[in-house]
Amino acid sequence: MSFNQQERKIIITAIIAVLTTILVIIFSEEAFNAALEGLKVWWDIVFPSLLPFFIIAEILMGLGVVHFMGALLEPLMRPLFRVPGVGAFAMAMGLASGYPIGAKITASLRRKNLCNKVEGERLVSFTNTADPLFMIGAVAVGMFHRADLGIIIAAAHYISSLILGFILRFYKGDSRESRVMEKRYKQNIFFYALTELIEARKNDGRSLGELLGDSIKESISTLLLVGGFIILFSVITRIFIVTGFIGMISNLLLYLLSPLGISQAMVLPLFSGFFEITNGTNLSSQAQAPLLHQVMIANAIIAWSGLSVHAQVATMLNGTDIKLKPYIFARILHSILAAGITVLLFIPYSQKIEPTFMPLLESFDLQHGILFTFIIFLSILALTLFLSMTIYLFSKIKIIFFHFRR
Repeated sequence: MSFNQQERKIIITAIIAVLTTILVIIFSEEAFNAALEGLKVWWDIVFPSLLPFFIIAEILMGLGVVHFMGALLEPLMRPLFRVPGVGAFAMAMGLASGYPIGAKITASLRRKNLCNKVEGERLVSFTNTADPLFMIGAVAVGMFHRADLGIIIAAAHYISSLILGFILRFYKGDSRESRVMEKRYKQNIFFYALTELIEARKNDGRSLGELLGDSIKESISTLLLVGGFIILFSVITRIFIVTGFIGMISNLLLYLLSPLGISQAMVLPLFSGFFEITNGTNLSSQAQAPLLHQVMIANAIIAWSGLSVHAQVATMLNGTDIKLKPYIFARILHSILAAGITVLLFIPYSQKIEPTFMPLLESFDLQHGILFTFIIFLSILALTLFLSMTIYLFSKIKIIFFHFRR
């Protein structure tokens, strides 16, 4: 009996599911402890840090504020990243709040037809990033016990993300939809932005009470889904460790990565980080290797984000025509860029240069992190708005100048 490719995939998936179930039953105690750890991470960090931003994102989209900002930010986002102006909202939320809010907002923009398929694939690939609370609070302070490393980890991650966004502007050509949007945009930008806000609010039609209730329900439902993925992949990763499967694969990876100068101690964190970001970065901080190698691998793992986050993104994009393949390739490229930029930024720290705001970083906790996240979100929006308006004014001045020269 012969099976086609789809049937073979179904059979293999079923076998893997059955084997995983058997292993969870055999190592039930380890699976239970791993599930508790995953639940603790979700309840103590992920839920309180993401819930406000999920609700805010839903409310701002329902009120038409995102449409308003999108019109004002079009002059920057369109030429730089070849995405619509509303992409700046996804970028600011993604950079400030972390996984998987960038993917959630991108999916919402696509469902509302505020971006086309290609723009959505570009957008989700560079706006779904880690958050400062995780990189500074959890990784730098909690795992490495070096608050000063938080700057180099966050800077390398964000810089590589923006570089990735610029690279992705060359992914496929501009579509007819984008050119139509640019033609509509030729009118006065502030009038156009207000028109977009009013139209979006009319089309939504929900009262403020309904909008708030729907936003809370949608946000909690999404976070429950995220929590499920975190717990599931915590269990799977622990099962791989106790069965020795990670050790076997690590030996194979060592053979492949040794020509690159990566020590044996960093192979286990790399393989663990392939599945789950927190476990991988923690193992990286504990590895017997030079600090540069530890931070470089940790940043590569953070940029890759792990199969757990990829599964969350796939769920967020479900129901849209945005494909996951470009996102996966972008994660690989982001990992390479983040590791390379980490090496470049590490030079001042190798000379024992410490930032003057070390005490602030050392006291970085969840409460301060949420406030810091709001500040980053508003700062990114303010900076992008300033740059967008500057580009817009220069373009208007240029048009007036050439008009008088004629």
